[in-house]
Amino acid sequence: MNKRSRQGGRHRAASATRKRVARPAPAGTQVTSYDVAKLAGVSQSAVSRCFRPDASISDEMRNRVLAAARRLGYAPDAIARSLTTRRSNLIGVIISNLTNLYYPEVLSELNARCAERNVHLLLFTIHNESDVDRVLASVWQYRLDGVIAAARLHLEQVREFERRNVALVLYNRTMSERDVSAVYCDQAGSARIIIDGLVAAGCRRFGLVDGPKDSVVGAERVSACLERLRHHGVKTFARVEGDYTYAGGRAAFAAIKSRLGRNPDAVVAANDVMALGCLDAARHVHGLKVPRDVSVVGFDGVEPGTWMSYGLVTVRQPVQEMAAAAVSLLLDNVENPGRQAERRVFTGTLVPG
Repeated sequence: MNKRSRQGGRHRAASATRKRVARPAPAGTQVTSYDVAKLAGVSQSAVSRCFRPDASISDEMRNRVLAAARRLGYAPDAIARSLTTRRSNLIGVIISNLTNLYYPEVLSELNARCAERNVHLLLFTIHNESDVDRVLASVWQYRLDGVIAAARLHLEQVREFERRNVALVLYNRTMSERDVSAVYCDQAGSARIIIDGLVAAGCRRFGLVDGPKDSVVGAERVSACLERLRHHGVKTFARVEGDYTYAGGRAAFAAIKSRLGRNPDAVVAANDVMALGCLDAARHVHGLKVPRDVSVVGFDGVEPGTWMSYGLVTVRQPVQEMAAAAVSLLLDNVENPGRQAERRVFTGTLVPG
């Protein structure tokens, strides 16, 4: 081979090498899975599988594809994928911000469980549970695979989910008028634990603090406590309205004392935040010792109740297990439309304070 031929061969080899050195696409240029597949030396279907956590693919191929994607600045198009799979991988969560300190823990767990399943969460908040109609108008603007509703839904609202083929799971509540999938804590069982323990400790005068008027869970908890008091023949009690807030709890304690005409032996609040308000009112406003003079009990098991200055007695809900069950049940319903409704019941645990 003469000198000119050798130089020409080296020039062609160098050109080929330069062509294989890929750089991120210029701004405004759309990098596709075809570009990634070409650089990585794999098929486009292999690229698609690499971006699905549940797909079966070798580590060597996944690493090769991801390296090519990083070099090109590629990210899969979720909207385009949804057109192919007919799934948006988006679920909505409707929740009232009056759940207060319990609210971020529930959301955090739901989000974590969604991330494990490569599903994204859209949050829709309401102030009162009766505001659901307003937020549903926003929900329908998105192509959601399903919704977890921690809020009161009426029959017609549930039927609208069915008409739109949007999967639905109720969180910490059930519905008697319709067979709807639900994940909830046994409120009657929790009330039994609380009231039986207080009666056994000698309490005979009770205060009960409701949640807001439209709170299904608050009403269930207080009603279950009342039923248990009747079971024990306790007739001295005062039931007052609350609003799930700390200030509402403080005001409720004063109202209970006024209606009873003396200090109660025990106060049970429909959530921990109101219970903390009752506890501080008893100590700092009315000069009582807790639990020597009065026992204060809540529901939910929020973290501040465990602080040394409070040591609140409460029934903690298994939030992690309930969140995992809600997401699992919803996605089962998404993947199997027309699947029979299922209810999963959990038991609360007494936190002695």
